[in-house]
Amino acid sequence: MQTSGLQTLPRRAFLAQAAAAGAFTILSPKTVFGTEANSAVELGLIGCGGRGSWIAGLFAETGLYRFAACADYFQDRVDAAGQKFGVPAAKRFSKLSSCQRLLEQKLDAVVIETPPFFHPEQALAAVSTGKHVFLAKPIAVDVPGCQTIAEAGRLATARKQVFLVDFQTRANPLYREAVARVHKGDIGSLVMAEAHYPWNSGGRGSPPATAEGRLRSWYYVLELSGDFIVEQSIHSLDVAAWILNADPIRAVGMGGRKLRPAGSIWDHFAVNYAFPGGVVLSFTCIQSIPEIRDEITCRVFGSEGMIYTDYFGEVYIRGNDPFKGGNVGNLYTTGAQTNIREFHQFITTGKYENPTVGPSVRSNMTAILGREAGYRGGEVTWESLVKENRKLEPDLRGVQA
Repeated sequence: MQTSGLQTLPRRAFLAQAAAAGAFTILSPKTVFGTEANSAVELGLIGCGGRGSWIAGLFAETGLYRFAACADYFQDRVDAAGQKFGVPAAKRFSKLSSCQRLLEQKLDAVVIETPPFFHPEQALAAVSTGKHVFLAKPIAVDVPGCQTIAEAGRLATARKQVFLVDFQTRANPLYREAVARVHKGDIGSLVMAEAHYPWNSGGRGSPPATAEGRLRSWYYVLELSGDFIVEQSIHSLDVAAWILNADPIRAVGMGGRKLRPAGSIWDHFAVNYAFPGGVVLSFTCIQSIPEIRDEITCRVFGSEGMIYTDYFGEVYIRGNDPFKGGNVGNLYTTGAQTNIREFHQFITTGKYENPTVGPSVRSNMTAILGREAGYRGGEVTWESLVKENRKLEPDLRGVQA
């Protein structure tokens, strides 16, 4: 999960202010990281809760980065992170304006670990003010948010900035090799797929009555998290979309809320997706069942074999052209560590293709399609989802600016 809520000014107003302040100046990698300059990338941390502070520790331990500012709605979280990573008190920003104030600082890059609702506007604002962006998944909670991230990615590439989305599976060498073999044709023509995400955690909470309470317990707020099919189960859908390498055409879904109280997010989904070429993906996810084995699995069958992936276990191909694969180990940590190292590499060597953005938009849209099909208890097409372009808006009345 990510961390507590933050919000920027309306996009046009904030970007206009940034432009007026001269924040759009971009330096080449050699200028910023040459022998005359400090080789450490100066970072701002946006979102200082559980995962934000955890992943900041992974950045810090590399010795390649230095945290120069941090932001979060909640002062206690900002201060805790600031003390841990040596951020001066004057560079610790809180309340809703905290993201804006951080982006006004002279920084090389930002790490965004806020609730998913805030990701699109914060990421675009960061790119527009000259910062490289390391963004937590999921990238958004709705279609307009996904489109904003796509726009931010294009802008980053055009402006020679790095934009990396932190999916751990895509950073693992076994996943990379196995998927590349499938795309090369090693399991033949694709026939069908299945993906699953049972998780014994997730809790059975409900959104608190107060706005600040909802920011602290944002996971149970649809408009902030996107529901758990988007916030958590996107891990398995991302792998499926990566292997199938196509947008789904439509989805038929069902599910509900049998464990969590009224007003909370759902606790189970079952969705069938139709992909081009007649390929079908069967997907299920469920949370908060005690003592079950956590799984983030995907299996795709082809005419000549099968690929199997497990976030907590093995990756391999069986069939006429097998790949032995192996165990991925502690992917939650090692995948993030690889992304953190590659983020630095891309910045310092000037690699601005930003290949994680497009696939992340696709998998996020796939998860949103599944959510909407489940909510409606029937079929929703990709085309109609995009055309509808529905935006989720949380009730933030009562929070401090």
